[in-house]
Amino acid sequence: MKLTSKLILAFLVVSLLSTGIIVLFTRVSTNSEFNKFVSDRYKADLVSQLTTYYQEKQTWEGVEKIFSRDHDNPTQNRPLFFSIADVNGNILVAGVNHYAVEKISTDALGAGTKILINNKTVGVLLFNAPPNRNPLEEQFLHRINDSILLSGIGTIILAFTLGAILSRTITGPIRELTKATHEIANGKFNQQVPVRSRDEIGELAKSFNKMNNDLARSFDLRKQMTADIAHELRTPLSLIIGHAEAVHDGVLPPSAENFEIIREEAERLEKMVDDLRTLSLADAGELSMEFQPVGINKLLSDIQSHYLIPFANKRATLDLETSLFTLQVNLDPLRFSQALTNILDNALHYTPEQGRVAMTAKQIDDEIEIAIADNGEGITPEEATRLFDRFYRTDESRTRDDGGSGLGLAITRSIIEMHKGRIWAESEKGKGLRMVIRLPLAI
Repeated sequence: MKLTSKLILAFLVVSLLSTGIIVLFTRVSTNSEFNKFVSDRYKADLVSQLTTYYQEKQTWEGVEKIFSRDHDNPTQNRPLFFSIADVNGNILVAGVNHYAVEKISTDALGAGTKILINNKTVGVLLFNAPPNRNPLEEQFLHRINDSILLSGIGTIILAFTLGAILSRTITGPIRELTKATHEIANGKFNQQVPVRSRDEIGELAKSFNKMNNDLARSFDLRKQMTADIAHELRTPLSLIIGHAEAVHDGVLPPSAENFEIIREEAERLEKMVDDLRTLSLADAGELSMEFQPVGINKLLSDIQSHYLIPFANKRATLDLETSLFTLQVNLDPLRFSQALTNILDNALHYTPEQGRVAMTAKQIDDEIEIAIADNGEGITPEEATRLFDRFYRTDESRTRDDGGSGLGLAITRSIIEMHKGRIWAESEKGKGLRMVIRLPLAI
């Protein structure tokens, strides 16, 4: 059974049960209240008639003959449906459930209705049973009950109609999601479902669209990465194979220079494979990490010392500005140093001679910010957002001698995220590049 049919059936069952209970309760309550109304009205009329009778006769004798007479058949008498007692509880006129000279209880006497003449109680009316309703009253009650029944049937029909409409409203987006899911399963990732509401179904549609966009982007990135890996591996492999074949065929002499080219390209190839392995482990969350409390000021100072000679060889400066307070973070020193090294290698490569790179560390609220800024040419803000993509190069014409494999910053981002931190780039053309890392402060 489809979900739409299940929902319609559920609405119908609920409406049948609830309407049936309401109709039954209303009919019982209406009959009871109507009987009480008729009884009260008849009692009031009876008190008035009995008062008139006593005023005329000054006695209760003979009253039962008048009030027990059947108006529809005057030749027959009907049981007297009321009794009259005196103020002491003695039965003066015996009707149904009572007999002459009976003495009733005080509670029963208190439940009766006093018959007053000149503010003097001449008797207490004991209304034993309600009178039969007249035809007009019966017709009125039947019309009320029929109206209640018709209202119940109308309510059920309305509930069924609304249930069908609501069921289709609910299941419509689900059918769209199901269809889009099947399309995605068939490899068609350009699926978007309309967001028709702001409820849970609307949130589900939003989440589906976001998931589909992320999946499509991931699929495109995977295809692009596969093509990039093939392209990046082809260059060193071509050089290695070309030089090896040239030496083997005697085209090139087996000199140390030619063997050095083969060795350098093999090292580049090995470095790229290592980077790919590191990146895949980071993506899978399996990159080994040994977290420990580390002082950021000391770690940055050690890294600065390591880079002083390479910067001096380029006649550039590497400045460090740390906080006056102790900044401590839970991190893996080796992995985090690898991330900073990737950033500094890029900064050193793009900083011009006599340029300057500045490292700073400071606390911002409950985070530590590490920034590395250079005064190189810089890039556009759009390019800055893609710096951490795999194999991305701002200059597509760069050769491998001009830069690394294009995986360094992707590995850096993965390492930072594994430290529960964030990293982003800020840059404008002609204003250098600034890398910013935010890490949670160690408690």
